[in-house]
Amino acid sequence: MSEWRDLILDRFAPDVNALSIVTDPDMLFSEEKLVSQLKDKSFDIMEFKDSVEFRFFYESNYRKKKVSGNDLIVVLNGSRAKLDLLPYDLLKTGKMFHFSLFDIFSDLNYPVLQQIDRQHLDILFNAQKLNQERMGENATKDFILRHVFKISAELISTDIDLLQMLLRLHYSNLCLPKILSRRLIDVLNSLGKFQQWPLDEILVDEQAFYAFLQERWPIFLDVLKAKPHQISENMDQYGLKFSGPGILPFGHQDILVYIDNLFVERKLHPVIATSTKLNLTSWIKTGVRIPKKEDEENRLPSLLDILEKQLPSEQSRHSDWTSFALKKAEFEALRLKRNRHVKDARLNELENKIEANFSIWFEKHFPSLMSLPPTHPVMLHHIPRQMARYVDASNNHRVALIVVDGLSLDQWVTVRENLESQLFLHGKNLTPRETGVFAWIPSLTSVSRQALFAGKPPLYFPNSIHSTHNEKKLWQQFWEKYGLSRFDVGFKKSLGNGDSVTVLDDLNLERIKAVGLVIDTVDKIMHGMQLGNAGMHDQIRLWCQTGYLSSLINHLCERDFQVWLTSDHGNIECTGMGNPGEGVIAETRGERARIYPTQELRSQVAGLYPDTISWDPVGLPQDYYPLLAKGTHAFLTKGKSTVTHGGASLEEVIVPLIKFEKKET
Repeated sequence: MSEWRDLILDRFAPDVNALSIVTDPDMLFSEEKLVSQLKDKSFDIMEFKDSVEFRFFYESNYRKKKVSGNDLIVVLNGSRAKLDLLPYDLLKTGKMFHFSLFDIFSDLNYPVLQQIDRQHLDILFNAQKLNQERMGENATKDFILRHVFKISAELISTDIDLLQMLLRLHYSNLCLPKILSRRLIDVLNSLGKFQQWPLDEILVDEQAFYAFLQERWPIFLDVLKAKPHQISENMDQYGLKFSGPGILPFGHQDILVYIDNLFVERKLHPVIATSTKLNLTSWIKTGVRIPKKEDEENRLPSLLDILEKQLPSEQSRHSDWTSFALKKAEFEALRLKRNRHVKDARLNELENKIEANFSIWFEKHFPSLMSLPPTHPVMLHHIPRQMARYVDASNNHRVALIVVDGLSLDQWVTVRENLESQLFLHGKNLTPRETGVFAWIPSLTSVSRQALFAGKPPLYFPNSIHSTHNEKKLWQQFWEKYGLSRFDVGFKKSLGNGDSVTVLDDLNLERIKAVGLVIDTVDKIMHGMQLGNAGMHDQIRLWCQTGYLSSLINHLCERDFQVWLTSDHGNIECTGMGNPGEGVIAETRGERARIYPTQELRSQVAGLYPDTISWDPVGLPQDYYPLLAKGTHAFLTKGKSTVTHGGASLEEVIVPLIKFEKKET
C-alpha cells in the first residue's frame, strides 16, 4: 500500500452499497484528503450526531432517490462509534465497516497514536515501513517525534539547537500533542542542560514563546554594544517575566532567518534602540523601532516576499491556507494604510496566482471541511461546539460570541490595532489569540451566520435559508441540546452604536452562561461604501475609535465570560460584469451570488456569464443552487465598482476567529 488511505478506499466501490455504515473511533473519516478521495469515487459522507437531524437528512436526500447521485457513507466516530446508536432500519439495510488507527499502525502504541493529528499520518505510515518491531509507549513517542516532527531530543545539546527547534515548531504552526510535549520536556530535562528554560510554557504555547523572545530582544541589542558579562551582571533591569537564559543567540545564522520574518509579520515587535552604534543596515533593522512611515514602507516589500514564497498550492491543507490568509491580511491592511491603492504588476500577478490556487483547492476540499472535528474549529459551525466543551468543563464557565457581520481578515488587523491599546487602557491585559475559519458558501449572511449560531450546516434550516429571523431560536436550540435552559442563553443583534454596556441591560448577564451578539456596523459600512477597500478601513478605524467594541469585550470579560469574536463572511472589492435580466427568477439576487430553485434556471444564466461558478450545493438545502461570480467580478452594471460579498474568494471565505484571554496586568 502506498498510502494508509488505500486500506480504506479499497473497501469501497461505487454502486455496490447504496448505504455503508462505518464505526470510526479514531475519526479517520474526518481527514480531509480521505474525504476528498471518497467524494471523487462518488460517495457522500454523513457524520451521525443526532438521530432527529440524521433522519431529516436521510429521508430528504437518500431514502427514495439519491439527490446527489452518490452512495452514502454514514460515520459513527469518536465516542459515538457504536452501532446501537443507529436506527434499526439503517442497520438492516447498510453494509458495516470498522476502521481504526490500530488496524493501520499495529506496531505502534495505540493510545499514543490517538493523540496525533490526522494530517501527520502520511509521514507516519511511510516511516513505519522502516520499523520491524512493536513499540511501547515511550518508543512510539520518540519515533513520532523523530519522523513526524523531525525532533531527536538526544541530539539537542546547545541553546542554539533548542532555540532553532522551538522556532521551527512555532513558525511552522506545528502543534505538538500534550503527550509528545511532555515526553520531549522530560528527555530535555534529563540531559541536564536546559533546566533554566521555561519549557513547560514556551514549548506548548506559541504566544508565550514569542513573549519569551520579545523580552530578550532588547538584551541582545545591548550585548551588541557591550560585553556579555556586563549585561549578565545587571539582568534585573530588564524585568524578565520568563525564567531562562537572558542572552539568546539571535545572531546565529540558523536563528536570524526566523527572527527577521517574525518582526516583519509582527509576531515580534521592534524596540527602541538605546545606542547609535547599531548597524541598522543589517537584518537587525527589522527589530529596531524607526519612524513609523519608514517602518511601514520597509515592511510592505518584505511581507510581499513572504507571501510569494509561502503561497499554498492546490494540494495544501486548510491550515496552510488559514495561515497564509492571516499574513495576506497583514499585508493588505498595511498597503491600504500606506495609501497604495493602485496595485503594481507584481501584486496583480500574486493575486492571480492566489485566486487560481485557492479556487481549485477550495472546490475540491470544501466537502471535507464541513465534517472535520471541531476540536480546533475549521468552519464557522464548529465554533459553538468548541464553546460548549468549555462550558461543559465547569459550572462556572460562561461564553460570549461576538459576531461582527462582514468583517474581513484584513479589516480585523485594523480593528486589532485599536483594540490592543484600548483594552490595555481599560486595566485588562486581554490577549487575543487569533486564527482563521472558513465561512459557508455562498458567503451570505443568511447562510453563513445562521450556520454559526445553529452549530450545524445550512441543510438543517431550509425554511429560513433566505433570512436571519430564526437565529435566536437556532442559538437557543443548540445550547438546550447541550443541557442549558433557554433562560441561561442570551441573544441580541443590531449592535454597534451607543453605549455598549447599557444596551445589554435587558439581558440577565448575571445568570446567562452563553450569549450571542451581532454587531452590524461593518456590514452597514460595506453596503454604503463608494470608496473601495481603503474607504472601508478608514470608516472601520473611525468606528473603533469610539471604543464601542473594546468596551463591550471588557464588560463581558469583567463578568467572567470567555469572549470569542468572529465574522460570518469577509468582503472583496469587485467590478461589474453585467446584471442578469429578471426574465429568469433568482430567489436571491446578490452582487456576488445568485440563488436559483433549479439547476436548469441556474444553467440558463451561467451560459450567459462565463465568469461564474455553478457551485455544488454541498451542505445546503434541496432546491438551493448558487451561481457565484468568479475572481473579482460582480453581478453589477458593467464597469461599476463596489465592496461586496457572497462569493468564494479567499477574502470572503476565511474570516477571523479571536479568543480573548484574560491576563494579569
